[in-house]
Amino acid sequence: MRALVELENVSFGYGEARVIEDVSLRLDSGQYAALVGPSGAGKTTLLKLVLGMLDATQGEVRVGGRPLRDRPPARVGYVPQLETVDWNFPMTVEEVVLLGRIRRSWRWPWASREDRRCVRQVLEQLGIDSLSRHHIRNLSGGQQQRVFLARALVAEPDLLVLDEPTTGVDARTVDSVLHLLASLNRKGITILMTTHDLNAVAAHVPWAICLNRRLIAQGTPEEVFTEEILSETYEGEMLVLRQDGMLFVHQKPHGHAYSDVMSEVLSNE
Repeated sequence: MRALVELENVSFGYGEARVIEDVSLRLDSGQYAALVGPSGAGKTTLLKLVLGMLDATQGEVRVGGRPLRDRPPARVGYVPQLETVDWNFPMTVEEVVLLGRIRRSWRWPWASREDRRCVRQVLEQLGIDSLSRHHIRNLSGGQQQRVFLARALVAEPDLLVLDEPTTGVDARTVDSVLHLLASLNRKGITILMTTHDLNAVAAHVPWAICLNRRLIAQGTPEEVFTEEILSETYEGEMLVLRQDGMLFVHQKPHGHAYSDVMSEVLSNE
């Protein structure tokens, strides 16, 4: 299997503070992987290193077999966190998605007939073609997520990188987005995403990478979603349940109820 993404002893930091520490991992062409870990673990930083938005302080990042300092042969699509988007920017769905064709149509300041045909095709594929003339701020969270996924897909990427694609949407939309990503993966697109939703990963994603500034473990959810590995990753007690072939992950509950806490607070006043 050909390696599409490789990190070799990669570290990154701001001054003395290390965000990523000596991480080595490999993502093969055709893989579908989720990067999990607590807030501040370096997940988004790692994505930015893969995208070339940041330069490693130490080590080397390779995409398509070549260092990022060279122009990698692989085409990469990126879906940012929805909370980072300015929803008041005056753009329609079609205009947002056309931005994904810029690198392929850089010779001309306007969209070609082929660009618009590709946009229509992707919008139809994602079931949002009827929204092409709508302003992006007037969409639901799930529709907004699909718009930015469409923007990434019109670039016809080999690698699709998504930062928290399941944040801020309801459970039904989470299920829909992850099924859609699995469908794209079956068509040959390699996918790397970050998420806080461990149960969604357990149910939908075949490969999990546990990160907390350093690589804790990687493998199938069945292999790495253990109480020992997840407790080390999240620096707190985690509970893993297996029932009827399904895997469920929860933070271990505290040994006291809300009423106990309030009684203690009142007694100390």
